[in-house]
Amino acid sequence: MSPRTRANLKLQPAASSHPAMAHGDGLAVVRAWFASRGWTPWAFQEEAWRAHAGGRSGLIHVPTGAGKTYAAFGGPLAELIDESREAGSGWTGRGVRVLYITPLRAVSRDIEKALRLPIEDLGVPISIESRTGDTTGSVRARQRSSLPNVLVTTPESLSLLLTKPECRQLFRTLRTVIVDEWHELLSTKRGTQTELGLARLRRFASDVRTWALTATIRDVEAAARSAVGIGEPEPVIVRAAMHRPVRVETVIPGRPDAFPWAGHMGLSLLPEVLELLDPSRSTLIFTNTRNQAERWFSAIAAARPAWAPVLALHHGSIDRDERERVEAGLKDGSIRLVVATSSLDLGVDFSPVERVFQVGSPKGIARLIQRAGRSAHRPGEACGIVCVPTHGLELIEVAAVRRSLDAGVLETRGSLDQPLDVLAQHMVTCALGGGFEAGELYAEVRTATAYARLSREAFDWTLKLVKEGGGTLRAYPEFCKIVRGEDGRYTMPSRRLAQLHRLNVGTITADSTVSIRYQSGRSLGSIEESFVQQLRPGQKFVFAGKVLAFVRMHELTAYVKAATGMTTFTPHWAGTRLPISESMSEAVRTTLEDAGRGDRSLAELEAAGAIVEAQAKLSRVPAADELLAEICTTREGRHLFLYPFEGRLVHGGLAALFALRIGRMAPATFTIAFNDYGLELLTPDRDFEFGAFLTPGLFSRERLLEDTIESVNLGELAKGQFREVARVAGLVFQSFPGGHKSGRQLHASSGLIYDVLRDFDPGHLLLKQAEREVMERQFEQTRLARTLARLEKAALVRTSPKRPTPLGFPLVIERIGGQLSTESLLQRVERMKTQWASDMKAKRR
Repeated sequence: MSPRTRANLKLQPAASSHPAMAHGDGLAVVRAWFASRGWTPWAFQEEAWRAHAGGRSGLIHVPTGAGKTYAAFGGPLAELIDESREAGSGWTGRGVRVLYITPLRAVSRDIEKALRLPIEDLGVPISIESRTGDTTGSVRARQRSSLPNVLVTTPESLSLLLTKPECRQLFRTLRTVIVDEWHELLSTKRGTQTELGLARLRRFASDVRTWALTATIRDVEAAARSAVGIGEPEPVIVRAAMHRPVRVETVIPGRPDAFPWAGHMGLSLLPEVLELLDPSRSTLIFTNTRNQAERWFSAIAAARPAWAPVLALHHGSIDRDERERVEAGLKDGSIRLVVATSSLDLGVDFSPVERVFQVGSPKGIARLIQRAGRSAHRPGEACGIVCVPTHGLELIEVAAVRRSLDAGVLETRGSLDQPLDVLAQHMVTCALGGGFEAGELYAEVRTATAYARLSREAFDWTLKLVKEGGGTLRAYPEFCKIVRGEDGRYTMPSRRLAQLHRLNVGTITADSTVSIRYQSGRSLGSIEESFVQQLRPGQKFVFAGKVLAFVRMHELTAYVKAATGMTTFTPHWAGTRLPISESMSEAVRTTLEDAGRGDRSLAELEAAGAIVEAQAKLSRVPAADELLAEICTTREGRHLFLYPFEGRLVHGGLAALFALRIGRMAPATFTIAFNDYGLELLTPDRDFEFGAFLTPGLFSRERLLEDTIESVNLGELAKGQFREVARVAGLVFQSFPGGHKSGRQLHASSGLIYDVLRDFDPGHLLLKQAEREVMERQFEQTRLARTLARLEKAALVRTSPKRPTPLGFPLVIERIGGQLSTESLLQRVERMKTQWASDMKAKRR
């Protein structure tokens, strides 16, 4: 846009003859600004603007890169333009009118820049700022008394603002809330925290409108209701009449018969990937884990040292300054190849990005769409992604994703069901933020979808917890956080507890991390404390793409120095292995059945043909409505392999459940293994008759919860999960003025509280919540029940192969990979492959 055009767009006094400046026609001004940029508003943007002008709330569901931001912001901007013009010279511009919530504080700068663009072009006296953990102290101080007209923030920073005694006054002028990437927040405690914050804002400003933005979600109406709240008018669903096709390509190994049968790094395809990479074209290479990102970055750097100036690494544990350098380099073109995790999935508009690679199966359809959408990030333009399978069976997964995309299948996401730890934290937040009356707050939180079914009994129990620590912890002052005044309102009078609460607001929890720095003091990022504890002085490892040597640990900081030579020793971060989604599971079962019938219509199915044919010859390729059971005997003992294809979390629960039920009928010792495709039960008794126990009773849903609880050490698992629940509920604190608790200290504190509650208050609702979360997160309990219902109806097919088949082989690798052996894992794998090849030759004869 030329300076002359900018000048012509400046807002003029009301008497101006400019047709776009007519009084009360802010939308015309927005349209004129679009025209000055050479843009024409999409129909969905116009629809959203009109709905907002009509006082409606809703959800904008359009493809990535189509223009959701301006669809949501155009209406509020038009109102602000009208308001400023009506006030004329009397416009003070005080008070927040628009609140923009983003899941990632790292993208707040880009969002602020996008929202600021029309404001500056038009010369409107509208203020815009961000409020995140990265906001400077001077800006925070200014925002204590007055917020900008447009505020960009995160769920955690919103909660912090709601702890201010004057928060009702700060937000009374609020007109619109925009929640970006709503699909990313739903089904998480951050989403629940956001729902409670929105319910609070609706009480402060009853006419506030809420607009959620998403590109990848299945239950659009339910997602819209979760954002807008219960009891509000029916939300408007804005969709785009545009198709942004996703082109999926796959790196096919030159020799499919030499492709790994198991593993999750994918480096066997490094030569093929290097041939496809072009350092002159901006490219994102996504991996599913930080460990995998480190390994791929190091491998590419070692193979192509000349690419060093344009090659970078990006994941959440790397120092913020380095991540910002990489992001800026992507935008200005100085960095053109970036290996990244989900840290670059969302929000940031890297329009220069031309290509996207996905190493390993995406494990979910929505995740692949989200990552593919980073390429050609422009409205209506096709996006593409190159998938790099890490082993043979992932070829089937990629084929399944391609077919799901063609069928328009997406995963379902919804609000959590009444997490009381988040409610307890919110109660303290409200007590700090001007106080609350119990009946009013109960009615308020029930407008949040997550708490629509909350009973008054559960609400009062949670209130008692934060008021006096419940029935067990009332003797300890630190658990008595709020008091009820004579006026019936609950407040928090303790300045010390208030400070602790503000330092620990939020629902993001993870294994304790420590800073990692050079001895000079320069920060490299953060690393899990458990990894550092196993390091010896001088031991080399790879982090942030650099070979480092551990020097010492001091006050939660790991000091390192640069090292020479090579090493593949890389940190492993807990909880980073993605399970396959339910929609993907169904697609994989159907695709595998088609492959077994000879379907080679896709390149991935053609490449997987050898594995599928071997599976058919040595055992059977199961149909989508069948359950394949393979029973074989090896020198290790008797094996039972089952293949429900329901994801590793469900299979972990099924393996423990089946071991329990079979063990009741015939006492035995079982070793279990599971992955995304199936599960293995192994007993040293070579004569054990697994077939006798494959009866309908094994798959029964009767007493499912009781049997699942009995089959695992639920007490120990729940004790670990209670650490998160206790942290969110405020029973333990991780951050203190001037420091943090170590992971060991957090474990000890939460473990002590857990033991006390278990012994003296076994019905404590937070204990029950911890158990429920264990069952859902580690075993996907509701999905497990649906799986059993399907398996009860499935046709059971038994085979007796001589040794593990291509489907069973990855399960064996999963099991022996975590065991000590005099043989290396590679040697055992090669020996098993040789045996498998011999069996194949025998079958052919």
